[in-house]
Amino acid sequence: MHMTAIRNKRQIIHRRALMADIEQQVEETGKPVEKLRREILSMLKEHLAKGREEIRKRFDAGADGAHVVRENCYLIDQIVRTLFDLATTHVYPVANPTSADRLCLVAIGGYGRGELAPHSDVDLLFLMPYKQTPRGEQVAEYILYLLWDLGLKVGHAVRSVDECISRARGDMTIRTSLLESRQLCGEMVLYEDLRRRFATDIMVGTAGEFIEAKLNERDERHRRMGDSRYVLEPNVKEGKGGLRDLHTLFWIAKYSYRVHNLSDLVEQKVFTAGEYRRFAKAQNFLWTVRCHLHYLAGRPEDRLTFDVQTEIGRLMGYADRPGVRGVERFMKHYYLVAKDVGDLTRILCAALESANQRQPKIRMPSILMRREIDGFRIEGGRLTLANRHELAEQPIKMLKLFRVAQSREMDVHPQILRWITQNLKYIDDGVREDPSANQVFLDILTSPKDPEATLRHMNEAGVFGRFIPDFGRVVAQTQHDMYHVYTVDEHTIRAIGILSGIEKGNFPDELPLATRIVHEVLSRRVLYMAVLLHDIAKGRGGDHSVLGEEVARKLCPRVGLTPEETETVAWLVRWHLLMSAVAFKRDIEDPKTVHDFADQVQSMERLRLLTVLTVADIRAVGPNVWNGWKGTLLRELYYRAAEQLSGGHVEGLNRAGRIQAVQDKLRERLADWTGAAFQAHVERMPGSYWLAHDAEVLERHARLVAKADRQGPAPLVIDVAPDRFRSVAAITVYAPDHHGLFAGVAGAMALAGGNIVDARIVTTTDGMALDTFWVQDSDRSAYDDEVRVARMRDLVGRTLSGELRPAKALAARRDGPKRTDVFQVTPRVLIDNRASNTQTVIEVTARDRPGLLFAITSVLSDLALTISSAHVATYGERAVDTFYVKDVFGLKITHQGKLTRVREELLAALDAAGPVIADDGTIRSTATAAGDAAE
Repeated sequence: MHMTAIRNKRQIIHRRALMADIEQQVEETGKPVEKLRREILSMLKEHLAKGREEIRKRFDAGADGAHVVRENCYLIDQIVRTLFDLATTHVYPVANPTSADRLCLVAIGGYGRGELAPHSDVDLLFLMPYKQTPRGEQVAEYILYLLWDLGLKVGHAVRSVDECISRARGDMTIRTSLLESRQLCGEMVLYEDLRRRFATDIMVGTAGEFIEAKLNERDERHRRMGDSRYVLEPNVKEGKGGLRDLHTLFWIAKYSYRVHNLSDLVEQKVFTAGEYRRFAKAQNFLWTVRCHLHYLAGRPEDRLTFDVQTEIGRLMGYADRPGVRGVERFMKHYYLVAKDVGDLTRILCAALESANQRQPKIRMPSILMRREIDGFRIEGGRLTLANRHELAEQPIKMLKLFRVAQSREMDVHPQILRWITQNLKYIDDGVREDPSANQVFLDILTSPKDPEATLRHMNEAGVFGRFIPDFGRVVAQTQHDMYHVYTVDEHTIRAIGILSGIEKGNFPDELPLATRIVHEVLSRRVLYMAVLLHDIAKGRGGDHSVLGEEVARKLCPRVGLTPEETETVAWLVRWHLLMSAVAFKRDIEDPKTVHDFADQVQSMERLRLLTVLTVADIRAVGPNVWNGWKGTLLRELYYRAAEQLSGGHVEGLNRAGRIQAVQDKLRERLADWTGAAFQAHVERMPGSYWLAHDAEVLERHARLVAKADRQGPAPLVIDVAPDRFRSVAAITVYAPDHHGLFAGVAGAMALAGGNIVDARIVTTTDGMALDTFWVQDSDRSAYDDEVRVARMRDLVGRTLSGELRPAKALAARRDGPKRTDVFQVTPRVLIDNRASNTQTVIEVTARDRPGLLFAITSVLSDLALTISSAHVATYGERAVDTFYVKDVFGLKITHQGKLTRVREELLAALDAAGPVIADDGTIRSTATAAGDAAE
């Protein structure tokens, strides 16, 4: 590619000085070179270490990655040349060399390209005129063994020119490595013969085959690496938009245009000077990141993992700014660079296609054979324009192009995408305020024909962010946590795709409620605009919901929404997190929870809109974030709020009627029970119990309780029922109620590797606990493996019987450091006496870890608080656990001193150092332990 000049080369390595040291050693010892292998190796190690130290010093002083890779390459070049000279002139000299003794040492692959990261492999080709000779083998072995002893990773091949050409014909990897070859030392005539033969025997007439192979190879690599530029921990070398994509560009350009440097493509009118500068900047940025990775790891490392992102961002000068952390600024730049790489690839492919125009191989439908459609030309079945000037004269065409492509289901020619990139400046305030342009945008957004794909293409081309500048601000915007898998723009576009899929009925089993009610929504435009704008203000500092509401009030009238529609979109953006917060972090069985939620929502139309928006938002966060359990909670909240908003007439039943209907269904299932037995069972259970479970679970509970009671006093029964639709296993514990029961079960489940996602605590009128815990395994699926379920039964039983102390066992199992430990969550305890009329609500936020729920509930138990229900929500590394509690008298906690102590004890238990384990194996907060020590 473009070679960066190396300054003060001899400060890195002075080859003449190295040879002088070797010659002095020969003179002082009187030994020939071949007898001084150990001494030579020591001198080489010293010069290599000094050279690396000098390069690292320059890098730390501000040199960029492009300099480092060139300087590392120069250092290894001089080492290799020194060894070649020693081997051919001193160790294995030939007085009268024949043609068979000729030898050339060639750098291939990335090393041949002149780029070598601090810990990259060195690839060498020992080029012979004919077949291998004994001397050639000796020379190769001498050089290779010394290089390996220096600690270098060396890949090598020993081949004749004929062998190289033969292998290059059938192997694209070998062909590519030879394409990048560079002569290091030895017979230049041999190398020139290889270059000539490669050009005439391999390259002529095979450019199309090579390009197709390289692009297929790239696509396969992208699929293997996640097929997205926006992965949380990108691979700087192999990932989409990474260095390997730039290398692919270079290979294609070199093969097709016979250029030595990509800068030569400017002269050939393939790249503009500005596009080449983008290439050089992208390459330098990626090289700098990769060099930091290698230096920090002390080994080859190309993954930009969580634990190094903050440090590399700091080293590259990305400081925190108001509302955005330095690491988020750094990763945003990374994703924008990756996007640039995609743009440059598209530009080169367009140029190649223009240079090699050919007729399509298949017969196109008649519409595609027309030469023009809706003001655009058709070339090869793809939309384009006659010339780029049309875009400057009519910039609205940059929007219309995508509407036509969407409505006609056609591809856009890469050449017009390049013209768009060059003419984006013409999308100005005049275009943004043009009602026609805004109508085109709204048509694209709300189209039944795959708005996700069209908006993604618009985003790639830069049109989306240019036309909606607020959206442009969140392009490549990241959140440095484990929950948000995608950048804000990618998440938003995916959410729009999910919404479109819900409308089309693509998720009838996974999202049944949203699939039904989306067609009852009165305004599709409101729903699509709300999804578009729900995260539009992220990265600005402050509450993005509040700031987003302001954006919605300005933007919605611009795109043509009525004042009523604008008001609804603004409300949805402001409260788009409300429904998930209530469903996942509050007790829906508490009447005040539903009452307060319904008061905020106010209408059935808003409830429908908010439900569909919430579902699309969560479903688009990332893989495995949505599950059946979350769907169950959202559906239950929807039905209860709908019942209240419609005056108790939703689906024809109020709460009392629904309870009676559930009991009637259960009576049918328990037809073998006597009336008296059934009535006694009903009277033992509180009213809230009947709406917390479906009839199948209620029957299971009833039979479990009856069987346990026949066992005699103080039964202990543990029942496990996997529910794959909701991605949970319901684990029911029936035992005499006693203080600390919840904490004990939580500890046992943590030991068994279970992750409690919700819990329902029921105390019967005769003092028995019928507690249900919904549990998932570590990958958020139902905890249903028979062996693990059996182990969980055993651990819960041993814990409740007092045989096992979970606190000690969990402390002994504490995991070692992980790369995700870089994510810190500030512990927070909120105590709310307004959320429920009868109970105190405690919301705890902390860094998620095994045994966290056990630590929290143990403290609550120590404080003599009774837990009525628990709701566990996890957002990546952040856990938010909510508990409805009462004191020993069955009342809310109102005493200020008690509230303060609850908060302090919980915060102490959440300390990163972990809770204190008492001698008897119980868990105690650090605050209590400190108080005991003071006494």
